[in-house]
Amino acid sequence: MYIFDTTLRDGEQVPGCQLNTIEKIEVAKLLESLGVDIIEAGFPISSPGDFNSVLEISKAVSEPTICALTRAVRKDIDVAADALRLARHKRIHTGIGVSPQHIYDKLRSTPEKILETAVDAVKYAKRYVEDVEFYAEDAGRAEPKYLARVVEAAIAAGATVVNIPDTTGYCLPQEYGAKIRYLVEHVANIDRAIISTHCHNDLGMATANTLSAVLNGARQAEVTINGIGERAGNTSLEEVVMTLRCHRELDIDTRINSQLITKASHLVSSLMNMPVQPNKAIVGRNAFAHSSGIHQDGVLKHRQTYEIIDPQDIGLNESVIALTARSGRAALVHRLELLGYDLTPEELNATYDKFLVLADRKKEIHDYDLLYLVGDIDRIRKQSIALKFLQVTTGTLVPTATVVLKFGDHERMSIATGNGPVDAAVSAIKKLVNERVTLSEFLMQAVTRGSDDVGRVHVQVECGERTVHGFAAHTDTTRASVEAFLDALRVLNVTERKEKEE
Repeated sequence: MYIFDTTLRDGEQVPGCQLNTIEKIEVAKLLESLGVDIIEAGFPISSPGDFNSVLEISKAVSEPTICALTRAVRKDIDVAADALRLARHKRIHTGIGVSPQHIYDKLRSTPEKILETAVDAVKYAKRYVEDVEFYAEDAGRAEPKYLARVVEAAIAAGATVVNIPDTTGYCLPQEYGAKIRYLVEHVANIDRAIISTHCHNDLGMATANTLSAVLNGARQAEVTINGIGERAGNTSLEEVVMTLRCHRELDIDTRINSQLITKASHLVSSLMNMPVQPNKAIVGRNAFAHSSGIHQDGVLKHRQTYEIIDPQDIGLNESVIALTARSGRAALVHRLELLGYDLTPEELNATYDKFLVLADRKKEIHDYDLLYLVGDIDRIRKQSIALKFLQVTTGTLVPTATVVLKFGDHERMSIATGNGPVDAAVSAIKKLVNERVTLSEFLMQAVTRGSDDVGRVHVQVECGERTVHGFAAHTDTTRASVEAFLDALRVLNVTERKEKEE
């Protein structure tokens, strides 16, 4: 089973998500480490930047096949071949629309002319490279008999891979699977090529369609990290890979190093400024979080009760047991034990009653809340962190932040510079805490509209093997960022750095 990653081509077509060449190389290198078989690096004829990216990626990675997209136009193919000239393994991806909508409405052509153009494009690409992939655009809405004719002709012309895209995300899984099965059974030379899938998620069925095709004979899946792509996106790499890993009875697998999935998700999300929805399968921050008491009790007794994937298999350290009003005693006892408390049954009953009252007022209960519930005033004083003063200078000057934090009953000040006001403030805070923490994800969203709106900030902070989240909202977005960072530090229970260690 081959994984064809098109994050840098189809994924990058999302408005506002364009990457420069250096960023594309960074993603390409991680895709190589991830173990993808083919990287579609760009559409060279579309711009000088895309041409250069394909050229530079060809030099930067050596294991995967580097693929360049073209239309069924000779000039496109010439430019693609030039961009791929330094690739160790190269592929030209050319094709044309084959549905009635594309043939008559978009291309204003006829089925016979489309067939001739497809054959000519494949033959022309074959002059440059041995590995030619032909895409039958909008095959999902194409008439099966005509699609089979085009595919057979493309293979006869030299195509080594035939891509059957559900370009508009229209197909139902059984419909798309049946279309692949029809080609397997009715294209005489189908054994000379690999059938590939390329599904869009307009109706939320891209992964289901891809897997249906694989079960019916496809041997290549075209995917993107986080499922990004045109409109509602493409098939998610992580969903296909982990579905096949979970269902070993299918005896179909990829050579993807799944422990790099989370790292790849974070990199693409960060570089493309596309936050991953919290409930996104596999890589969403809630994908391994449990707040229901019944679920928490089951997971604490045996992980597989409610988790079909081990978080470590995708590069996460552990599941998250979130304490909320829906949490039960098992989760509360578990968290208290991690903090070092062994309560008697009477103490636990009293603490649990107070916990439920507080949980109804707050969305989530953190460790510092538990210190309050068990009445450990001395530890609260030692571990409490509050923002006392924040001043940031920015503009044409080097961004500089002055931060005063209150640790228990005393205050500490720190000054730092950064590449922006938030970076400067975070750097100043880091100088005051004893633990080495990393701000691994930063997300800001407008809660209201207008220049005076409230900004809600979500951060993900890593400390050793722990990963936690912090949240805050304020009309001053820099302050909201600082408060969110401090919220995460409270969850981590970081300690104050002694003055002599600065």
